[in-house]
Amino acid sequence: MRGASGDLGAPPPADPATPGEPLGPGQGAAPAPAELLDHYRAGTSFFFASPRGSMLARGVDAQVPKTTAGGRAALPRQVAEFLRGAEEFGRVDPVVVGAVPFAENLPAHLVLPSSVHRAGPLTERVGAPSPPELEYQLRQVPAPAEYERAVERVLKRLRDGGLTKVVLARSLELSTSAPIDPAGVLRNLAGADPGGYTFAVDLPRRGEEGSGQRAEHARTLLGASPELLVSRRGTRVRANPLAGSRPRSADPVEDRRRAEELLRSAKDLREHAAVVEAVVAGLSPLTRELVVPEHPSVISTAAMWHLSTDITGELADPATSSLELAAAMHPTPAVCGTPPEAARVAIAEAEPFERGFYTGMVGWCDAAGDGEWVVTIRCAEIEGPSLRFYAGAGIVEGSVPADELAETSAKFRTALSAMGWADAL
Repeated sequence: MRGASGDLGAPPPADPATPGEPLGPGQGAAPAPAELLDHYRAGTSFFFASPRGSMLARGVDAQVPKTTAGGRAALPRQVAEFLRGAEEFGRVDPVVVGAVPFAENLPAHLVLPSSVHRAGPLTERVGAPSPPELEYQLRQVPAPAEYERAVERVLKRLRDGGLTKVVLARSLELSTSAPIDPAGVLRNLAGADPGGYTFAVDLPRRGEEGSGQRAEHARTLLGASPELLVSRRGTRVRANPLAGSRPRSADPVEDRRRAEELLRSAKDLREHAAVVEAVVAGLSPLTRELVVPEHPSVISTAAMWHLSTDITGELADPATSSLELAAAMHPTPAVCGTPPEAARVAIAEAEPFERGFYTGMVGWCDAAGDGEWVVTIRCAEIEGPSLRFYAGAGIVEGSVPADELAETSAKFRTALSAMGWADAL
């Protein structure tokens, strides 16, 4: 364990808005991963599970000051100074947890938790998804036909030159008859794909962000991302960019055909190669002995096939933190486009919503610099009786608007199914 630690004790009260019972100082047996899920409560917790292990952080002792000064490149230095200050005040092995948004003009939300508990990875299912018994209404933003028209406009910009890829996203807004319990949604996500990266992050109320009116309900960002942006353990570095995907099929023969077709797709291989090239360019100045496979492989989630390249290396400077590595790569072409600044402009013009933390990054970093950061995709934001999903597709030369719409719809179905609303779309 890092940070303050102790026995988990009894789970906190069921009311998500009520702080859990304080953790005692005693040292008990290491909790099981599912036990961390049992103790998660929205509004008081941060949960993060990966193939490396599971983490539950509870409470907030301090918050990294919110600033956009210096842009994304200044954030690692700011966090390092924050963690050194925590050590000077007597905190042993402090850690920050939270999320960083897509846009550089929005502040990150990173906190020093009161306590941190760790367990092994979620290697087995924690229960089948159970649908929330709530009436709901759906709204697609933009509507499907408008999304296809937006893809056409982006394709024209690609043909005009100056851009080679733009990731264009859609939003799915779900309004329910009563507040949604984030803990139940998180358990559904963890149960649907225990081998992935499952997370839940408390977000500030909208009024506390400096935009909009003060919200009645707190916000929670939840997701089951398939994509590791970067991890650092000691001097070892790992990144696993994904780009290029196909929906899974219930028919084993058709499912395998789709995976093999993805491996042969010239369009998807070009798209994937551009992402790998950008990740290598970001990591190379900070690492040595970088190992990059010549060809991608295919990996699967419960609902999607993805082209994947597993990149490993050693730090050139042991003082480089996981957050510094992440900031050097983010956003990759997998969530933004190429060249990145021109792609950001195209995204701002084409998408009728603010991405916020979608396609940002979520994770943790400790005072030694170790940590894990994943790309914030396959995610949703819960605020009282409303839930907003996001899904995007990479638009490149040769993209077909109807196919890109179908890809985002498949990603929506993945998230809806994992959260218990399999028949909603």
